[in-house]
Amino acid sequence: MRFHIRYYGIVPDSTDSDAPADPSTVHTRRLFYAAFFIRHGDPVYDPDSLTPLGRRQAEAIAKRLAVHGIDRVFSSSSERAKQTAQPTCELLHKELTVLDWCHENHAWAELTVQESGRGKNWAFCDPEYRKILLSRSMTALGDDWPSHPAFAKYPGFAAGNERIRRETYAFLAQLGYVYDKESGLYRAERPNAERVALFAHEGFGLAFLSRVLGIPYPAFSARFRIGHTGMTVLHFFENEPLTMPELLMLANDGHIYKDGLPTSYKNYIYI
Repeated sequence: MRFHIRYYGIVPDSTDSDAPADPSTVHTRRLFYAAFFIRHGDPVYDPDSLTPLGRRQAEAIAKRLAVHGIDRVFSSSSERAKQTAQPTCELLHKELTVLDWCHENHAWAELTVQESGRGKNWAFCDPEYRKILLSRSMTALGDDWPSHPAFAKYPGFAAGNERIRRETYAFLAQLGYVYDKESGLYRAERPNAERVALFAHEGFGLAFLSRVLGIPYPAFSARFRIGHTGMTVLHFFENEPLTMPELLMLANDGHIYKDGLPTSYKNYIYI
């Protein structure tokens, strides 16, 4: 017997496409809220756009997201992020909601340092700062990490951390999950099986994901990377009054492999 996938279950295929499914044969599965974070495809930074490879990556992630569907699509206001989201919107007939606070330029202005001999760079890419991010003195500060002496001459870290905290919690509240400061968890305001996708950037994404997950940014940004169109999936259980998102996968690139595209990080670490 052959099977095909329906949104709410797996149903035996039928030679008569109009025949109703036998309820006894449907394997139902409960759906939960899921958020998909996708980095933009292979970019051209000036002018802001995608390379031909980036456009193929965008088409590949669109097909992957279409497997179980997406209800709402969000994107950074950068052209490379919007161009990455476009095939998903077209394939699933969804309108794109643009969020300027997710633009990489804001995070770049806030969360970067002056790297010796090389100019401006992300703190997590600077060898010396990466050690500081993982130091015991930094870890001991927890969510108060911007007060570390290493950031004394970079006030943007405190401002950026606060901006992303504020905007992230407002975004999740809009989707039905209100942050509870006392417990560090989220309160589900309503039943929610919605699936949303946000197309943005690695530098911003590491700060955003660390905030959503409640993991201090220094430890998270120093240890994790997101490749082009890497798909990260967050999922909330709603069987308790307060809930915390689980990270189901980080920067998955199975869609790239399936479409026969190069599997690499920034086109120089081949995986």
